[in-house]
Amino acid sequence: MAGLQELRFPEEKPLLRGQDATELEHDIETPYGLLHVVIRGSPKGNRPAILTYHDVGLNHKLCFNTFFNFEDMQEITKHFVVCHVDAPGQQVGASQFPQGYQFPSMEQLAAMLPSVVQHFGFKYVIGIGVGAGAYVLAKFALIFPDLVEGLVLINIDPNGKGWIDWAATKLSSLTSTLPDTVLSHLFRQEELVSNTELVQSYRQQIGNVVNQANLQLFWNMYNSRRDLDINRPGTVPNAKTLRCPVMLVVGDNAPAEEGVVECNSKLDPTTTTFLKMADSGGLPQVTQPGKLTEAFKYFLQGMGYIAYLKDRRLSGGAVPSASMTRLARSRTSSLTSASSVDGSRPQACTHSESSEGLGQVNHTMEVSC
Repeated sequence: MAGLQELRFPEEKPLLRGQDATELEHDIETPYGLLHVVIRGSPKGNRPAILTYHDVGLNHKLCFNTFFNFEDMQEITKHFVVCHVDAPGQQVGASQFPQGYQFPSMEQLAAMLPSVVQHFGFKYVIGIGVGAGAYVLAKFALIFPDLVEGLVLINIDPNGKGWIDWAATKLSSLTSTLPDTVLSHLFRQEELVSNTELVQSYRQQIGNVVNQANLQLFWNMYNSRRDLDINRPGTVPNAKTLRCPVMLVVGDNAPAEEGVVECNSKLDPTTTTFLKMADSGGLPQVTQPGKLTEAFKYFLQGMGYIAYLKDRRLSGGAVPSASMTRLARSRTSSLTSASSVDGSRPQACTHSESSEGLGQVNHTMEVSC
């Protein structure tokens, strides 16, 4: 990406010719094995890093390249270093785990992340996770809340599988190939039928790019996850919840829709924004990167980062968020706080702002074009 400086560490592993020269790969030692991490850009003062975690069946490239290479995202990434984390053995070219290898549990995957934060000297991160990755980042924020500044959780399912779901998954694995089983997790049946070009592309990449034995281990562990064990404050004694600002995202035609809605009901409404993307399926960051970028800008501004952002569709150059996009003109809301431009950690407020009137709390974004 243009404008980003290269970040170098002693153990850096340069990328192959033809890859983005601002990306550097690292293998980080953690208590539960090595993690493959890719850094894009360099730290910007005291600002948090953007840390991503992909869904099962994917890796950081398949999950996030379309989103982070989207033109308007450059207005965001020039302000933050980006840290892409690949789950163990899921990166491109990963060696197959030896027979008998015990894949880390979802809790252990979350417990690997402080090693990444410490290795690069990040003080805290803003996490972007999809599906299984969203679950891992939510666990991370519950266990290590002081390391997480904010979360964007796409397609999160806070529930473990019951016996009926487990049996259905087991039966599916006996009658379908692993890529097809994963596709049914990523896409709803309607999208599998209607968006054949996208689905076929991901079927091929899941089957050819990701090591199938390693993927099976990750898939099995995700399907044996426990409930996230979060509750809205005040609903039960000593309720556990995510303490940072959260933006929940799901397409209106995604298999995860029900789980995301339930997750929204379990989080603090004063610090949570629910973004339901119209005309979007199971991979909104791939099929609707413009809408998601727009919402992410608004989310960051609500947290106090990036006081002004350029919008190429408007002629005035840098504009404040209140008049930036149609998100601000539609029925939307966001956390608001004093804008931070010096890189210091802002103190997020817990009130909301709506274009339909100040003081009205409405934490559901309906985004459509």
